[in-house]
Amino acid sequence: MESTPNFSKLLFFISFIHFFPANGTPFLPKEALPTKSGYLPINPTSISAIFFTFYEAQNPISHLSQTPLLVWLQGGPGCSSMIGNFFELGPWRLNFDGQDEKNPVLKPNSGAWNHIFGLVFFDNPIGTGFSIASSPEEIPKDQDTVAKHLFVALRSFISLDPSFNSRPIYITGESYAGKYVPAIGYYILQQNSRLPVSRQVKLRGVAIGNGLTDPQTQVTTHAAMAYFSGLINEKQRTRVEKIQDEAARLAREGKWREARDARNRVVNLLQNMTGLATLFDIRRMRPYETEVVSVLLKNEEVKKALGVNKSMVWDWVECSDIVNGALHEDIMKSVKFMVEELVKKSKVLLYQGQFDLRGSVVSTEAWVKEMKWEELHRFLMAERNVWKVNGELAGYVQKWGSLSHVVVSGAGHLAPADQAFNCRAMIEDWVLERGLFM
Repeated sequence: MESTPNFSKLLFFISFIHFFPANGTPFLPKEALPTKSGYLPINPTSISAIFFTFYEAQNPISHLSQTPLLVWLQGGPGCSSMIGNFFELGPWRLNFDGQDEKNPVLKPNSGAWNHIFGLVFFDNPIGTGFSIASSPEEIPKDQDTVAKHLFVALRSFISLDPSFNSRPIYITGESYAGKYVPAIGYYILQQNSRLPVSRQVKLRGVAIGNGLTDPQTQVTTHAAMAYFSGLINEKQRTRVEKIQDEAARLAREGKWREARDARNRVVNLLQNMTGLATLFDIRRMRPYETEVVSVLLKNEEVKKALGVNKSMVWDWVECSDIVNGALHEDIMKSVKFMVEELVKKSKVLLYQGQFDLRGSVVSTEAWVKEMKWEELHRFLMAERNVWKVNGELAGYVQKWGSLSHVVVSGAGHLAPADQAFNCRAMIEDWVLERGLFM
């Protein structure tokens, strides 16, 4: 069980937890300010800490003590959850909106995931976004360490408000968080088994969007996805499959660095063959414009309003090369066994944007078919039902028991950015077990 930070260290971090007044800043209206933000220590002997922003539910449908809390983790590895906050599912979203690209527009988000739930964004792992890593050596190199850090941070977050302790918790995230989400969920299950009920983290489910969860299996699907999307021909498919098979073989042999390098060759070859603006959405004429978040978060007044400790953090970058490098040998390692445990003891949502080539529907189906779960055959035989929101097609839902799989129509890798309202409807229906998730 993780140790608790000593009192003097805890006081240091509490001084950087912000409880916001009613007035905003010229750059962030008061409605866009988090309810709380700051730093959560992960080690009693280090200044390393995870930065968070928390937004209370806008329109809770139950008493706050029973209102679910959603935790969001960005992927990468090393990409800041402020991308999710200000570009995807936070209460206010940025876009250029046809304006000068030096002045993005911040607008209320109809797809905010804190519509009826509490929502907290963690910059994870340490060294990512505004989070603090005391040294590069302390940045996690594997999912066990990621999970331990997140668990300590989550317990610290829960301790900020007495009501948090009784609220059901759902861990969510996308892309490389297809590793983080199962890792912290699995670790919570392990820790809960050793704790009295009163001290357990009330984990109720995990949700993974366009996730990299079982890379050894998923890497073998890219060529087929590109071929059947009409992007490459048979000869090109054979060429890509050869490198895919090499990546999978190297992973089976435990040659993690070489396996990741082979996977990178697959991705780069597909990029060159297809000429796409981004493999994250085969429809796009230009990549996702996440650079708008950089414009906002490099502003000193905004950083001050968010509670960033300027003396401890370098300038914000979308994705940290240092964190990415630390996890280099982790990339091709599978966490499927963690999902297998989670689906038995909580509920699991897997969702994909229809047009994502990197974290595709096909790639997720491939590893799900290999799961060790006594109800798997029933899930595989379940119908994929048409999913509508306000009478219009939103996608497709396949569900059996504790496992749900959603295809989000009209979306790519950053599904909540592409289909904000529908993704909000998805997460709300899944948590509340209504509609197609009953």
